Amino acid sequence: MPRYLNRPYLRRIRNEIDVAMLITATLKLEHKYTEGRLRFLCPLCQAFNTATNPKTNLARCFYCKKNFNPIDITMAQMKLPFLEAIEFLQPMLPSEKSNS
Repeated sequence: MPRYLNRPYLRRIRNEIDVAMLITATLKLEHKYTEGRLRFLCPLCQAFNTATNPKTNLARCFYCKKNFNPIDITMAQMKLPFLEAIEFLQPMLPSEKSNS
């Protein structure tokens, strides 16, 4: 993990770690596909009235009205503080592409 967390690094974690894969494969939240959409059990309110948006890489619970990015949902599900959630997610970050 970098010595300090700059905005571009945090933006990469938020945008480059696929929230749907994080929900299903890493956090292993209870989930199902309904009408072609991923639904998951909200880690805050335990409702299944949820969805993910691949265009924005966000998940949303329509019951408790909470939007989750990869950092937020990791913090909620694993009950981690912000820095520990970043440390957990860091190995999932795709390596930066070289400009050669």
